[in-house]
Amino acid sequence: DSIAKDSLHNSASAQEMVFQFPGLMSLCMLALGRGRSRGKSPRGTPPHPIRKGQEGAVCPITGLSAEDVETIEGHSRHILGSSAMEALAVLQADPDFAEERLAFRNNNSSGEESEPLDLAVKDLRAYPLQVTAGAHSATQDTKRLVRSVGLPALRRFTALFYERSFVDQHVDKFIAHHDDPHSERFASWIAEKFGDGMPWTEERRTRPRRQMRFGHEVIDVAHDRSSAHFAAWHSPKREPHKWGEHFKPDDARVWMRLHFWAARETGMFRHQAFMDYYVRLVGHFMSVYSSKSPPFTRESARWSEDSNNIERYLAAGNLMSDVLDKPIDQALAELPREERLYTGSKHPNPSWPYELGR
Repeated sequence: DSIAKDSLHNSASAQEMVFQFPGLMSLCMLALGRGRSRGKSPRGTPPHPIRKGQEGAVCPITGLSAEDVETIEGHSRHILGSSAMEALAVLQADPDFAEERLAFRNNNSSGEESEPLDLAVKDLRAYPLQVTAGAHSATQDTKRLVRSVGLPALRRFTALFYERSFVDQHVDKFIAHHDDPHSERFASWIAEKFGDGMPWTEERRTRPRRQMRFGHEVIDVAHDRSSAHFAAWHSPKREPHKWGEHFKPDDARVWMRLHFWAARETGMFRHQAFMDYYVRLVGHFMSVYSSKSPPFTRESARWSEDSNNIERYLAAGNLMSDVLDKPIDQALAELPREERLYTGSKHPNPSWPYELGR
């Protein structure tokens, strides 16, 4: 009863606040996805009146002000298409994303600090990728692997990856803001996926909220993986004709090549057992972003072994022209025959990266 009374009291207070600041009503409804403006507002302005002196007032429902919402400009198409929303729904329905949402809600963090282990370079075994009902799960073996590498090494790896990404002509178009702690979040995500605590989930609990306005739609972004990738699809840096498109195989290939290049440069491939599992993990997670991308994971990991590849990339102005816009059938034909097939994890006789232990 006390919870119900508190809820009613809070609701009444919120309503009173809204009526004291009528200009906030439209912002509240818009942020909740219920409002639609019938007129057209100038770009960069809210689609409702806000009284003088109340420009920074905080909405009692969303906890946001009009100043907290980033408006996407510079594109001829501002209204979110059904295909973009369908693609977001696919991400949110993925078993791995569902596991992450459950972890966020349950708050099961032990609060234990990670203790690095000195095992890394000597372990040459290949561990089976642990995937059940489409979702990856950590084991004691994966926890031991990531602790043998250590969080500082993961941070060096992901920091260099983002340094490379920020100057890549293609990948940087998906990154709206360089000042976000991308590399720290990525390192924490890797540690969590290998079972070393819940640093990524814990950081999400205190992450500043960010919203983006697309025409008359306001979407929460960058609070989890699905919303972060949705924001990347709609980055204001993207070409107008590609704005809103979800990731394609060539996008994934450039991303993976840069990623594994950074891993190689920071010595991660010295940890053979860890990297064998991690490359498999990337192949697994890549499938939800672009279902035709997993076959290119191992080629992407090998790409940086050849210094000629890197020299050509740099000479082209940090652009992978050998990958971009290449037809998928042609790209697959260039792979070793044994790497062209991807069955997914639920197949009775699954291909890489799920074949070990079956």
